[in-house]
Amino acid sequence: MDDHLDNSSQKPLLPEIVGEGQSELVELSEIEKEALDYAYRSRAANTVRAYRADWAHFVEWCRTHNRASLPAEPETVALYITYLANRGNRRTTTIARRLVTISEVHRSRGLETPVRHSAVRAVWDGVKRTFGFTPRGKLPTLLIDIQEMLAALPNSLLGARDRALLLIGFAGAMRRSELVRLDVTDVVRSNQGLAITIRFSKTDQEGRGRTVGIPFGENEDTCPVRAYDEWVEQASICHGPVFRSVSRHGRVSPRRLTDKTVARVVKRSLMLASRDSTNYSGHSLRAGLATQAALCGVPERAIQDQTGHRNLMMLRRYIRAGSLFLDNAAAKIGL
Repeated sequence: MDDHLDNSSQKPLLPEIVGEGQSELVELSEIEKEALDYAYRSRAANTVRAYRADWAHFVEWCRTHNRASLPAEPETVALYITYLANRGNRRTTTIARRLVTISEVHRSRGLETPVRHSAVRAVWDGVKRTFGFTPRGKLPTLLIDIQEMLAALPNSLLGARDRALLLIGFAGAMRRSELVRLDVTDVVRSNQGLAITIRFSKTDQEGRGRTVGIPFGENEDTCPVRAYDEWVEQASICHGPVFRSVSRHGRVSPRRLTDKTVARVVKRSLMLASRDSTNYSGHSLRAGLATQAALCGVPERAIQDQTGHRNLMMLRRYIRAGSLFLDNAAAKIGL
């Protein structure tokens, strides 16, 4: 049976993120504790988990080298970066995240962040120049991939769920967390397709929400609207979470899936289609729509409306990937 949604993200984080041995710095009044709890809730659960692990590593390194972690001296952070790059065998993307964590913890305590110090910046710039700074993204699932994945799914209730999950995730360019948070009341059916309200997302922690349109597909086998209709009808889902666990005996759980299950569905579907799933993840659906749309010449603004990207820089990474051969200077000079 698929895993269920982890509710551990409801625990206060920031008083814990500092770790043991720092108790003298965490003696806060009740109102300060409440403020820290609100600060925690402003972060996505996955971000919080990464902060916690990163900070624990930094604290342990400081203890080993007899240095203060909070507040940390710029020299300490510069040495830590050097250690991670040379002896810790860490990627530059990991080091960048660790620096963000160190900075955020200092800010949460009202302390000046050492990360901005010129000495730290100089070392960090040197590391990036030496090792490069190219994030390793997962591969996108393009339309041909989706077609092969769907064709390999079993004709069962679990297959119906996975078909709907893959197509809604792809057509809506949705994040894993957005998919598993969907309730039936968030989906409005019309003659034009589905209007899906995404109430919370990574870039919308305040819950302002946005609506994404999922139109009917031209092909019945790859139509996200039909796939959604078939899943909720077969599973008799009238209220509550849209995507739920299905047991080996075909029993549908009342509880929603975890975001990790989305990644498992993507990988399992690829393997059923005799494809290598190593470089794919739950994010491949979202990246796939953006890349496929760019390949088909969809305007940047229309892609952004569907993906909900606030930062065009990240979106343009997908667009550049999709346009690598579509709008290529070398292809237009008569070689």
